[in-house]
Amino acid sequence: MYDLIVIGGGPAGTSAAITAARAGATVLLLERGRFPRHKVCGEFVSAESLDLLAKLLASDHKPLLDDAIRIAHARIFLDGHTLRTITDPPAASIARLDLDAALWNSAIEAGVDARQQAMVQSVTGTGPFQVKTPDDDFEARALINASGRWSNLTMQASNGEAGRWIGLKGHFAESSPEKSVDLYFFEGGYCGVQPVDIKTGDAKHGRVNACAMVRADVASSLPEVFAQHPDLWKRSRQWELLSKPVSTSPLIFREPEPARSGVFLAGDAAADGVRPS
Repeated sequence: MYDLIVIGGGPAGTSAAITAARAGATVLLLERGRFPRHKVCGEFVSAESLDLLAKLLASDHKPLLDDAIRIAHARIFLDGHTLRTITDPPAASIARLDLDAALWNSAIEAGVDARQQAMVQSVTGTGPFQVKTPDDDFEARALINASGRWSNLTMQASNGEAGRWIGLKGHFAESSPEKSVDLYFFEGGYCGVQPVDIKTGDAKHGRVNACAMVRADVASSLPEVFAQHPDLWKRSRQWELLSKPVSTSPLIFREPEPARSGVFLAGDAAADGVRPS
């Protein structure tokens, strides 16, 4: 019997697990995937979030924050105009695969029983909860669903909403990118571009993250996204692809729900919820 089971090893799930473990709870963290991995993410971390991350990360992972590229400027490209603004205090650019790994390892150092490639098949009960995976069954007094918006534990969208918006992300090589977050707006979506370094895997200097939210009838790949904006298209012609692009769909935004049937909801899962049977 655990005090808490957290389903989902992204930032929401690991943050909850770390906080509970440091408060003295026995915590099991279950992640269906495996790290490191790329996820659709702008990789822009606000100054407020940096303060929180500094408290969550174990001491040996603090250099991830100290060494992160600081983003002190923003540029908005819209209708043939360029708007420039200052980001004060500066934000940071942290690759998602590095952030996920650092939070996961910090959870382990906090005493969390953290297990990868452990897909949750079902959740029953209303407290205590029974959680079933292909390899084991577990029980806990409390449960947090941080498994994402479209896991097998999350409600699906109605047919009228499905497929309308998609998210796309990829890393590209660019010579001496400016330390700003650049937002390119066009009819049916936008694309954000900013410099980013990675510590895991194919580290390379002069790297930018391009992350877009777009209607599926406008574009379904990053090259198609780039073609929607003349300035972005011109800039992207000089890029070299460094990581296999990743996508997520559909993107649907609803009023968050903090809990359902006694289950706490965190992260994207808060838009829907776990369905105990």
